[in-house]
Amino acid sequence: MTSFDHGNLAGKVALITGAAHRVGAMIARALHAQDMNLVLHYRHSGEAAQRLQAEMNAARADSVVLVQADLLDSVALPTLVNTALNAWQRLDVLVNNASSFYPTPVGSVTEAQWDDLMGSNLKAPFFLAQAAAPSLAQQHGCIVNIVDIHADRPLKAHPVYSIAKAGLVMLTKALARELGPQVRVNAVAPGAILWPEHDLDAAAKDYIISRTALKRQGAPHDIAQAVLFLIRDAGYISGHVLTVDGGRSLSN
Repeated sequence: MTSFDHGNLAGKVALITGAAHRVGAMIARALHAQDMNLVLHYRHSGEAAQRLQAEMNAARADSVVLVQADLLDSVALPTLVNTALNAWQRLDVLVNNASSFYPTPVGSVTEAQWDDLMGSNLKAPFFLAQAAAPSLAQQHGCIVNIVDIHADRPLKAHPVYSIAKAGLVMLTKALARELGPQVRVNAVAPGAILWPEHDLDAAAKDYIISRTALKRQGAPHDIAQAVLFLIRDAGYISGHVLTVDGGRSLSN
């Protein structure tokens, strides 16, 4: 029996990194709608985080707290866990969503770019999971990592990002073995959900959509529902990567 039997998440606590906007905010809304209490992490997006907190606390008072941190500062990561424990004396779920993403063509990669992409996409999730593991084990909780379909099929001009996400897939599988049976660890691999914040022209977008079996772009809601499934409904799943890409991985 686990804490998530019968799909009841009410009163349980989730920590979500990079939760102020985009996919992270949608994951937060999906879990909050299940009556979970939330710790929302942000780095620079303080105003967006405060708006999201106010929206959710208006719906259910004192259900969301914020924590600001640079995830590249490993010493600060236990503070995120302690924020949950101080507010609600428990932590049931960790969602490693925060990520850096930008091109790093071979021949131009700097050590700072390597450290940033590896740090945000791989090092921080590991050390945050390590800090959270004792609390998660007490609740028979779970970890969900947001990876990428490019962990398996590298994205042109983004080798460091692709390598880091591949590492996060292995981290998911390794932690599933290390932390079981008390803690389940899974991942969600998005495809074409939100376009990158840097420029991507219409032709490139059309090409990406054409390579999906469903011939359409996904939405942050699709990722949030996959995360919710792995938390609430997947009590016998651990070490799995759930691909949410409209069938794009099937293309040659």
